[in-house]
Amino acid sequence: MTATSETTASQTTVDRPPEAESGRRVLIVAHTGRDDARDVAREMVRALTAHDITVRLVPDEADDLDLVPVADSVEVVAEAPGLSAGCELVVVIGGDGTILRAAELTHSDGTPLLGVNLGHVGFLAEAESDAVDSTIDAVVARRYAIEDRLTIDVTVHRDGEVVARTWALNEASVEKASRERMIEVVVEVDGRPLSRWGCDGVVCATPTGSTAYNFSAGGPVVWPGVEALLMVPISAHALFARPLVVAPTSVLAVEVLARTDGFGVLWCDGRRTVDLPPGARIEVRRGTTPVRLVRLHEAPFTDRLVAKFGLPVTGWRGSAERRLRLAEAPDA
Repeated sequence: MTATSETTASQTTVDRPPEAESGRRVLIVAHTGRDDARDVAREMVRALTAHDITVRLVPDEADDLDLVPVADSVEVVAEAPGLSAGCELVVVIGGDGTILRAAELTHSDGTPLLGVNLGHVGFLAEAESDAVDSTIDAVVARRYAIEDRLTIDVTVHRDGEVVARTWALNEASVEKASRERMIEVVVEVDGRPLSRWGCDGVVCATPTGSTAYNFSAGGPVVWPGVEALLMVPISAHALFARPLVVAPTSVLAVEVLARTDGFGVLWCDGRRTVDLPPGARIEVRRGTTPVRLVRLHEAPFTDRLVAKFGLPVTGWRGSAERRLRLAEAPDA
């Protein structure tokens, strides 16, 4: 949708965000290709601006939302480093993919992300779409906690030189680029070779990503409070090809063997890619900058697993106190 002339005239549009201004600010990132996401985003904007909180949007999403009634309290900032500078929160409306996009946009700023789930599982989200009112109340009252999540930094080497640097919240996966061919790799932990695999790929994941691609590849679920790195082969033709969990201080490496027939590709969070010719080396280590997630509830991660995956717990006895606490707990 194209913004009306009234919207364009009354919005504050800048190339870069203000470095220091008084007042509260919240950046909203929404999957505006969905009707329900647009509805929730408009409701969020109306409520937050009614409490004198300035809302920041990127240009395309501001146009999609057509925010004429509250345009005086909306500022539009181009997608660039520093997008969330000066904002106390980033409210993300969509599924996990939208949250990963928001994390990519704001990673350098360290601004906490509050996900409102409109997707399927929504493991990274904290609130559901039917709890928008209580979510708005929590933001206005600053009634939330912030949880740092471990990330990974990824470097790609070719002929002894670094040719790419990137990062991931969930995982970095080295995969075959051609469907009909395997990729040949040697994997390494802390500078020592571990095994050679002919495989479809290798996933290097964080605990946060353990319920994402790692989970689909057969890796373990790791509680977010556990600091560790994971390595999981995908369809490996090898005797020893098991998921590995190593210390957060370890360095993982995957080398694409020179004899590999064809290219591989590095995917980070399913969003950023790097082509991997034979001979490429990919190193994965703990990230220098965590991603900060907002938590509205104190529900244990176990409850989140049960709620998100619909796990059967009928018959659990536990203590009467624990059963009561579970029954009264909000949805994870």
